[in-house]
Amino acid sequence: MKANVATTVHARFKLDYSGFSLNVDLDLPGNGVTALFGHSGSGKTTLLRAIAGLERVPGGYLAVNGSVWQDDAQGIFLPTHQRPLGYVFQEASLFAHLDIRRNLEYGLKRVPQQQRRVSLDQAIDMLGIGHLLDRMPGMLSGGERQRVGIARALAVSPQLLLMDEPLAALDLKLKGEILPYLERLHDELDIPVLYVSHSPDEVARLADHLVLLESGQVRASGPLSETLARLDLPIRLTEDAGVVLEGTITAYDAQWHLSCVNFAGGDLWVRDTGAPLQQKLRLRILARDISLTLTPHMDSSILNVVPAVVAELGDDHHPALTLVRLDAGGVPLLARLTRRSAAALDLHPGRTVWAQIKSVALIG
Repeated sequence: MKANVATTVHARFKLDYSGFSLNVDLDLPGNGVTALFGHSGSGKTTLLRAIAGLERVPGGYLAVNGSVWQDDAQGIFLPTHQRPLGYVFQEASLFAHLDIRRNLEYGLKRVPQQQRRVSLDQAIDMLGIGHLLDRMPGMLSGGERQRVGIARALAVSPQLLLMDEPLAALDLKLKGEILPYLERLHDELDIPVLYVSHSPDEVARLADHLVLLESGQVRASGPLSETLARLDLPIRLTEDAGVVLEGTITAYDAQWHLSCVNFAGGDLWVRDTGAPLQQKLRLRILARDISLTLTPHMDSSILNVVPAVVAELGDDHHPALTLVRLDAGGVPLLARLTRRSAAALDLHPGRTVWAQIKSVALIG
C-alpha cells in the first residue's frame, strides 16, 4: 500500500539543438503519476532522457527526494546505471535468449537486498504475469511483453519510474488490457511516476499532475483537474477538452445497471462498473457532453443535472464556439457551447446555471 511519504522531483534543464530548444524548470510531486503531455516534438522524451541521464544536459540540475542526481555547478552527475530509477520504453526490449523469469531477475543484482522496496513477487503479482515466467519472449503478445517490461522496471525498486509512451505500440484492445494494471500501480505503489503520453484518455485515467509541454517549454504544470480546466493555455485537447474528477459510489440502481457517484458538486449517475459502495471512482467529463440551462429540467433524457456558477468564458478552437469554465461545488467543469447559445443565455462570470451531463459520457 502507499505510504504517506512526501517526496519531490526538481528538474532544471536547458538544451539547444538545431531547430529545437528544451528549457524547463519543474518542481513535481514525489507521489502519484505526473503526465508529460504535448504534441510530437514538444520535448517530452528529451526531458525524460535527461532525467534518466541518457541525455547529458550541461548545466542541468536534478534532485529526487532530496538526493541530487545532477548538479553541474557542484560537479555531480550520476550515470544512468547509478540512478535508482526504472525506465519503460515503447517497446519492452526483452532479452530474447532468456525466459521471462530470468528477464525479470536480470537487474536485481544491482539492488542490495536491504534497499529493495518492491519484491519481485509483488511486481509479478501486480502485473498479472505469474503464468508467463517459464515462457520465452517470442511466445508473448505485445501486451504481455509490455507488462513484463513494466514488472522488470519495478523489480529494481526504483525511487522514480519513467514511462515513455508505454502503450503507443499497442492496438486499442491491448491498451485496454494494460490500463487496469497501470491503474493498480497508481493506487498501490508509493513510487513517483513520470508518464509521457499524447493520449488524453491515458492522461485522464492515470495522471494526478499534468505538465503541458510545447516546443520544449513548460506551458502549464499543476494538479490534473485544475490544469485541464484552464482556459488560458495555448495547448488545447480540441474535441477531447474536459475535466477529470473523483467521487464515491453511494448507491446502485440494479434495475437500470447504474451507480450513483457523489462528488462535491452533487450526484452523478454512471454505468455500473461492479465496484462496491464507498469505492472511489475517477470520472472524465468532456466539454462537448455538457449543456447548460438557466433552470433545472427534469423532463429530458439527461439524468445528471447539477447546479454550477459560471467562472470564465474563453476562446475555443473554432470561432463559432466558446468554452465555459464552471464551478460546481468547488469542482471545475468545462462546457463547450456555440457563442450564439452563450449569448442567448447571457452567460457571464457569476451567473448561476444548471449543467446537464450525459451519463454515458462519464468514464470510470
